Amino acid sequence: MAATLPVKSGRMPPGHGRLALTAATVLVTVVGMSGCGRTVESADLPASMSALVKQAEKEGEVDWSVPKPQEQMQPAIDLFEKRYPGIKVKYTNTKAPDQVSQLRMEQAARKVSVDVANAGGLTVVPSAAMADDIDWSRYGIGSENVFERNLVYIWAVPKVWAYNTDKVKAADAPKTWDDLLDPRWSGGRISAESRASFLTVWDADPSMGEAKALAWAKKFAAQKPHFTPNTTQSEAPVESGQASIGTSLINLVLEAKEKGVPVEVAPLSPTSANESYLYVPKGAPHPAAGALLTSFLSSGAAQNALAKTYNSRIPVNTDCSDPSGIPVLEAICKANLEWYPTASLDEYNQLTAFFPKGEKALGTNID
Repeated sequence: MAATLPVKSGRMPPGHGRLALTAATVLVTVVGMSGCGRTVESADLPASMSALVKQAEKEGEVDWSVPKPQEQMQPAIDLFEKRYPGIKVKYTNTKAPDQVSQLRMEQAARKVSVDVANAGGLTVVPSAAMADDIDWSRYGIGSENVFERNLVYIWAVPKVWAYNTDKVKAADAPKTWDDLLDPRWSGGRISAESRASFLTVWDADPSMGEAKALAWAKKFAAQKPHFTPNTTQSEAPVESGQASIGTSLINLVLEAKEKGVPVEVAPLSPTSANESYLYVPKGAPHPAAGALLTSFLSSGAAQNALAKTYNSRIPVNTDCSDPSGIPVLEAICKANLEWYPTASLDEYNQLTAFFPKGEKALGTNID
C-alpha cells in the first residue's frame, strides 16, 4: 500500500506550539490572534488547476514556512521543483508561535512574506482566522483532507511515550497512563515536557476528560519526573539512558531508531493524532504558487516522499487495517496504540483553556 492511505473520517484535527515555551505563554499569542481582524484581501485565484499552474509559473517563487528542519521537507521540495521547474521553493524553518506573530504583524501592515504557512495545536485557531478563503476542491484536494474550510491536512506526528530498550524490557514497558504512577518510575526515571500538551488525549477522549486529566497530572507530579521545556529535550535523556521513559513524538523516536539509538515506542495508549495543516495566508505575495504547492503536498507522490521522513498523513482516528507503506502508521499500530483527533475549532479552543490548567496540576506553570 502506498503512503497515500485515505483518511476515513471527515473529522479533522492538531500539531504543537513553540517547543521552548509553556502552553500558558503560547496561550497569550493565540488569544491575541484569535480576536484580530483580517486586514488584507483574498487572492484572486483561477477556477481550474491548469490555470493555477500558469499563474504560479508567472509568480515563479513560493515561500514556505514550517516548524520543521528543511532536510525533512527536501524530498517533497525536490519533487515539486522537478515537476514545476519554473517555480523555486524558498523554505524557512520557523517555530509555530513565531510564525503566528509574524503573520499577524505582516497582515496588519499589508506586507505578507509567506505563501504557505503551518497550523498545529495552539496555532490552529489563529491560523484559521488568517488563512485565505480557497476552494481546495478546484485543485484536487478532497474534503476529507480539509479542516475548517481553508486548512489542508498534510501530516501527523502522534504524541507517544518512548522508552530506552537498554533500561526497560519490552514486557515491562508501561501500557496505560496509570502504569506511569507505579513507584518504580519515580525519582526522575521519567522525562516529561513541562507543557501539558502531552495530556492532549485526555481532553480528546470522551472516556477520559479534563477532571480525570488534572487528577492524574497531580499524581504524576508526585512521582517527581524530570521536566524539560519541550518534547525534543524530554526525548534526549531517554536516548542517552539518563531516563528510562519519556514523552516524545513518533518522528523523534523513529529518527533515533534509524541512527541505532536504543529507543522504542511504548505501548502506552491512548494518544492524540497531532495533525498539522498547511494554508495560504491572506495577502500572500505568491498565492497561486502557494496554492499549487499545498495541492502538490497533498498528492500521492508528495505523501510518499514525506512518509520517508515520518511526516505523512495518517487516518485521524485509530485505523490499523492496512498500515503498510506509512512508517508512522506502522510504528503506532505495532505499538497497539489508539489515537484520537481534535475535530473542530471549538475543541482546539477547549485545549487552549485546558493546557494552563494541566501545567498548574503538574506544578510547571509559570505565573
